[in-house]
Amino acid sequence: MSFLVLLLAVVVEKFSALRRRVQRDEAWLKVLARLERAPRSAGHPWLILALAVLLPLLAVHLALVVIGSVAYGWMLLPVHLLVLVYSLGRGDLPAALGPFRDACRRGDVQAAVHVAERDMGVQADDARQLLDAVQGHLLWQAYQGFFAVIFWYALLGPVAALAYRLLALCAEKAATPAVAERAAQLRHAFDWLPVRLLAASFALVGNFAAVSREMLQELLNWNISAARLIARVGCVASEVPEPALGMTGVKSLDLIWELLVRAAIVWYAAFALWTLLL
Repeated sequence: MSFLVLLLAVVVEKFSALRRRVQRDEAWLKVLARLERAPRSAGHPWLILALAVLLPLLAVHLALVVIGSVAYGWMLLPVHLLVLVYSLGRGDLPAALGPFRDACRRGDVQAAVHVAERDMGVQADDARQLLDAVQGHLLWQAYQGFFAVIFWYALLGPVAALAYRLLALCAEKAATPAVAERAAQLRHAFDWLPVRLLAASFALVGNFAAVSREMLQELLNWNISAARLIARVGCVASEVPEPALGMTGVKSLDLIWELLVRAAIVWYAAFALWTLLL
């Protein structure tokens, strides 16, 4: 069933508006803000994380146990799908890149800087740094919004995928620095294995020798962030040209996107093989 859910999640993301209807964080963010303001929990970041993350995970786990006993477990499929779709990344990455691509194609540095900051939160001092930052943003958002989620779903089920997304939301949205810092630490632990598996996938579908040289230095490095690692490996694997606005910059984004698509195909093929062998 897990592989079927993974296939359905891709169909829903590409051809349905269900993702936008499911990914509503307002109620959960209000609970998080209330916990951060509450006198009893305000000074205890681990308690806030436990209440904001562990309680929803426990509720989902209990719901899955109960639903699994109904109709021979077939009711689990839509629940798994809803949890997985909710756990995917926020926003439409290709749509967010559209205005930047247009500005980049025209060679309009000022417009490119503006749309990169407005649509992606990316800031840079010059055109070279801007394109580097956007390439890293593309790789990171694809990883944390898709690959990390489906990895944890395939390995441990919907509760693990949901845990990853709630920790990511805490790290990004928490108003209390201590809460955001601890959520980021836990997320870093969640990222350690899947980001390296994705890097290995890049070696299979991209420049193997270049990725191997890059990975040998950082394979067991706990301190390097997932965003930095995937940006470095993704750029060398896709053999992007030197950063420059214009058609060269657009081509570099296309090369990275093609690399991500090939890696996704490899992952789904591996999941299918794993399902058949189990």
